[in-house]
Amino acid sequence: LNQAENAVSNNPSSVLHGVSQVGSTAAEVATGTLLTLFTLVFFLMEGERIWLFVTRLFPKDARAAVNGAGRAGWKSLGAYVRVQILVAAIDAIGIGVGAAILGVPLAIPLGVLVFLGSFVPVIGALISGAVAVLLALVALGPVQALIMLGIVLLVQQLESHILQPLIMGKAVSLHPLAVIFSVAGGSIIFGAVGALFAVPTLSVVNTVVRYLANR
Repeated sequence: LNQAENAVSNNPSSVLHGVSQVGSTAAEVATGTLLTLFTLVFFLMEGERIWLFVTRLFPKDARAAVNGAGRAGWKSLGAYVRVQILVAAIDAIGIGVGAAILGVPLAIPLGVLVFLGSFVPVIGALISGAVAVLLALVALGPVQALIMLGIVLLVQQLESHILQPLIMGKAVSLHPLAVIFSVAGGSIIFGAVGALFAVPTLSVVNTVVRYLANR
């Protein structure tokens, strides 16, 4: 307490600057949340009218193509998101239950991390799996870490070779090389957000281009 009191009394400007930064960030988060909810309400109520308004901004001869391409891209995005949520949930349950059985600490947060990481193709699964193995190594020892590694590899192989082909199907027809390059490019340009949105963006663009190319 004495150290904190001295720090505040000796550096009042730094403390005020830190408090103002925290307050500014909190205000931005609150404003963004309210704007998101406000926008979501109108998208749900009048999404069709908004989209038709956008198509009317294009020349008359191009409106039918723009309308069809946009709807095809939206359908592809919806299919990708639904399938990805299902696959991510299966990954999280598999690795989280395995960690809980082994007695790895923070099994539930680990499952949440695996769920979120599954939305970033290739990289997300690698990082979340490595975290699970490191937790087991630090908390329980090398034998349990090897078992945890086996569980992670088993779940990820099940996802890659069974879940993805069967569940994903033709929802998103992208070549694996295109997925890797899109994630790498998105992460280089926009960081973690770019890696997260690279594949669904590429999926929409791919669907739109194919639709227009097929006239």
